[in-house]
Amino acid sequence: MGLAFGSSGAGFGPRGAIESFGAENAGAAYNPRVVVRLLAYLRPYRRHMALAFVAMLASSALALLTPYLIKLTIDEYIAVGNLEGLTWIAFATALAFVGSFIATAGQQYLLSWVGQRVLGNLRAALFRHLQALPLGYHDTHIVGVTVSRVINDVAVINELMSQGVVTLVGDLLLLGGIVVVMLSMSWQLALLTFVVLPLMVLVTWWFSRQAKRAFRETRSRVAAVVGDLAEDIAGMRVIQAFAQEGATHQRFDRVNVANREAHINAMSLSFIFLPSIDFLSMLATCIVLFFGGLWVTQGQVTLGVMVAFMSYVTRFFQPIQELSRLYTTLQSAMAGGEKVLDLLDTEPTVKDKPGAPDMPPIRGEVRFDHVSFRYRPDAPLVLRDVDLTIQAGQTVALVGPTGAGKTSIANLIARFYDVSEGVVRIDGVDVRDVTQRSLRRQFGLVPQDPFLFSGAIADNIRFGRPDATDEEIRRAAKQANADVFIDAMPDGYQTRILEGGVNLSIGQRQLICIARAVLADPRILILDEATANVDTMTEALIQEALERLLEGRTAIVIAHRLSTIRNADMICVIADGRIVERGRHDELLQAGGLYRMLYERQFVTAD
Repeated sequence: MGLAFGSSGAGFGPRGAIESFGAENAGAAYNPRVVVRLLAYLRPYRRHMALAFVAMLASSALALLTPYLIKLTIDEYIAVGNLEGLTWIAFATALAFVGSFIATAGQQYLLSWVGQRVLGNLRAALFRHLQALPLGYHDTHIVGVTVSRVINDVAVINELMSQGVVTLVGDLLLLGGIVVVMLSMSWQLALLTFVVLPLMVLVTWWFSRQAKRAFRETRSRVAAVVGDLAEDIAGMRVIQAFAQEGATHQRFDRVNVANREAHINAMSLSFIFLPSIDFLSMLATCIVLFFGGLWVTQGQVTLGVMVAFMSYVTRFFQPIQELSRLYTTLQSAMAGGEKVLDLLDTEPTVKDKPGAPDMPPIRGEVRFDHVSFRYRPDAPLVLRDVDLTIQAGQTVALVGPTGAGKTSIANLIARFYDVSEGVVRIDGVDVRDVTQRSLRRQFGLVPQDPFLFSGAIADNIRFGRPDATDEEIRRAAKQANADVFIDAMPDGYQTRILEGGVNLSIGQRQLICIARAVLADPRILILDEATANVDTMTEALIQEALERLLEGRTAIVIAHRLSTIRNADMICVIADGRIVERGRHDELLQAGGLYRMLYERQFVTAD
């Protein structure tokens, strides 16, 4: 079944990390490695992309043909009064327009069809990879920023891959075709039109230099806003409890203003660049209008040539504007693509060995053999030379001060992390030698903070065994003492649990988690102080359910309350990453060591 643990000492301050996101702006304007990697996601749809490319060629050819047909209409038929020919050329022009519409519509449909599938595939790949990454990654990365990678960055990447590739080729072909046709019709008028090109190159060069940093800034700032928002929503209870709405709003406002300024800066560049292209387009049109009109009166060019030139000049600048917009998309996609690929390239620190076999059915013996552990290579040791043997079927309680290493021991048993030194064995098998999935499927977890998914109560109970029948679910709920309150719900086992389980009490959520563990029938059970946050009456129900659940299983209990450990087969007292005492409750009290001190400070007071 799915397990999750927090890790003491594994995280770092998210607020500072969020506010520093704007600094991540370095990178090339065009990164061929990113483009090649991302284009691989188009490979399964190469036939559709080929059809879109054919449609693009047809659309570009018809876009070149229609102004030339207008020239023929004026010079060959209108000027000489050929009404019959005029009818046929008008019909051909209409067909060209209709064909252009059909080709463009087909191209856009195919590109959108491919784009949505690439979008889904890339997000699915990211989610699969996120599930493969160990808890160490998720403990040290901001949830909202990760969400921004999967949603926002993938969206802009998809826009470049699905629309940008074909648009780039189509615009370049159309641009080249217009140049060839204009030169063939009147090279003098064409050269006069092209006098604005040096100015255009200069403007484009300036824009590209400024846009590179601006659009990377926007990707970073969007991620920072999403990260800060997710954190604040998750911590809303704490914010309101300490009346820090004002201070939190100020912090969010700083992140939000930085995001707004980054987008305004990027959009300002576009608002300068695109009107500049429009101005140069109008300047070229005025040149054609003046000199073309003058040469028509002098008989150097025909009226049809001048009218066609006017149309070609307008079309000449359209692909240039498209290419400029594509460049802005490229900048955003390069920034987003680098982050997405960095995420996909993050190697799991905990992974199966090649050809690792499945873990055979577990009896439940757990052995720590000189285990030392640190969460990161640069972090201090959390566990130091731990030797511990838990016999199959034993209940072992871990007690000690906060940060002593209790949760770390549980994390290593379930192989959420790998040891730094030593070996963790289950039934004599090194946990690193078998697949994680087969190992964890034989584990159960009842956490201190019960987590339920949005959905029906029945679906949450069968989470560890999706094939469980309704009768098995009811039986598990009864063993967990959860059946009474579930039956009293409006829709019983089909009652919808809201996000975070907010429509249930903590005790009810905990009983459902116990039912989930009962149904999964694990051989090794981890209890992270399952009764820490409940009232006395609910604690009695939970304790009774846990006694049934623990029967015949190996259990590791991370304990803070006396009620969960008094009858444990062995109590291990953890201090500074070491097991400093071990024994049964009465033995440790008589020894007069750290356990007795903890008992007198906490447990006697609690009693």
